[in-house]
Amino acid sequence: MRLIHIPETDSTNNWLRARAEEFPSEETVAVWTDHQTAGRGCGTNTWESEPGKNLLFSVLCRPKSILATRQFLLLETMALAMKNILDFTLPQGEELKIKWPNDIYWHDRKLGGTLTECALSGQQMRWCIIGSGINVNQTAFSPTLPNPVSLAQITGYKLLLEPLLQRIVSCFEHRLNYLEQGHSDELQEEYTAALYRRYGFHPYRDAKGDFEAQFISVDADGTLTLLTRLHLLRKYRFKEVSYLSD
Repeated sequence: MRLIHIPETDSTNNWLRARAEEFPSEETVAVWTDHQTAGRGCGTNTWESEPGKNLLFSVLCRPKSILATRQFLLLETMALAMKNILDFTLPQGEELKIKWPNDIYWHDRKLGGTLTECALSGQQMRWCIIGSGINVNQTAFSPTLPNPVSLAQITGYKLLLEPLLQRIVSCFEHRLNYLEQGHSDELQEEYTAALYRRYGFHPYRDAKGDFEAQFISVDADGTLTLLTRLHLLRKYRFKEVSYLSD
């Protein structure tokens, strides 16, 4: 693992994408910054962060055995690595959940998020960049953000950023090796077990309006399946369904 720190950049994903072919193929590269001037969330969303307070990073990897159609597995791998390491920082009895497709949640509040972008060669991936943001030491957020929370707010103390990042990336590498050994089913099971709103009926909204449904499954390509109270199965890709407050 190579860890690179940059005081400021427009986006760690952009920085790595521009240099992706320069690093050895067998090397996992993680770049992190104190401040992003154009950080991105999922889709057209942006990521707001107070300089020097949070973890803003991207990881470059080159999976050898994961088809392009199953790149969602890499997002699951990073989400689980983040959950595994961050759970150790929480008060006893607390744990984080993963909100499909890419957010890390503490109760009903967003702690972090992840997105992926990949360069393809046929059905294979030449490389994949996984960008993440985690609210660590920031305690005041813009009122325009709906439900942010940080580790400092949860725990009452501040954490050192670089050691936390090193543990997350190391866990990601370990999990990626496990995935490439053919354990995608086990990864899927663990991801499913960690999901926010895993059980029970909850409110959602799609292009047809508001409805209540319960979780059924997430496929390896990222498709979410819900079952409505009328016993109808509905399948969604990213940004096709929204979570509403209970």
